[in-house]
Amino acid sequence: MTATTASPMLTIGELAAEVGLSTHTLRWYEAQGLFPQPIPRTGSGRRHYGPEAIGWLRLLSRLRESGMPVAKMAEYSRLVGEGDGNEDARIALMEAHSQALTEQIEILERCREVIDDKVALYRRRLADQSV
Repeated sequence: MTATTASPMLTIGELAAEVGLSTHTLRWYEAQGLFPQPIPRTGSGRRHYGPEAIGWLRLLSRLRESGMPVAKMAEYSRLVGEGDGNEDARIALMEAHSQALTEQIEILERCREVIDDKVALYRRRLADQSV
């Protein structure tokens, strides 16, 4: 007979500390449907998260930082929660977001060029004044 060990469950405070989000944010994410599965609760109603929630929240954080709208994050979460068989929809969602990022990066690079040109202009002016 082999002993099995249960995966450690995390409280909302422990999970928040682990991923660098507030407990308020985690509750809001849950209310917005950003978890692919319902959050298990203890008999007293306290949320308990499995270790997989850490990776999931880190992914959500990257998506949010990259500008993905919450509605798209919820759509992705729903697709993941439905399980296998919808990979084409997941790919389409991620490819569309990747394309939006590429376009934003191109815009930002053009903005940086303008700023760099201004810095170069002012440096030349300063150099001319010191001669």
